[in-house]
Amino acid sequence: MQEVTILKTAPALTVGLSGEIDSKNAEEFYTVVLSAYESAKADLVFDCEALTFIDSTTLGTFVKILKHARADGHGMKLVKLQPRLKKLFVICALDTIMEIE
Repeated sequence: MQEVTILKTAPALTVGLSGEIDSKNAEEFYTVVLSAYESAKADLVFDCEALTFIDSTTLGTFVKILKHARADGHGMKLVKLQPRLKKLFVICALDTIMEIE
């Protein structure tokens, strides 16, 4: 189960993530984030402190979101990732295309 919460809309759109995001709910995650982004286009910040699990589908979903934001001249950052989740982004070299704190 995952939860996506819009924490702030300015100056950046800050999205809180919790639980698990995987192939079963990645499309819902994408839809919720894209809807919020379209309502308040800004740089995206994902607060991942309470995120416990992701899979390869989720990694691809983050890339889709990043491409959408970049097309509008915005950036994307992931903050407070648990070390084991951050390792997935590093292994896939996604830390070279998106900001990860």
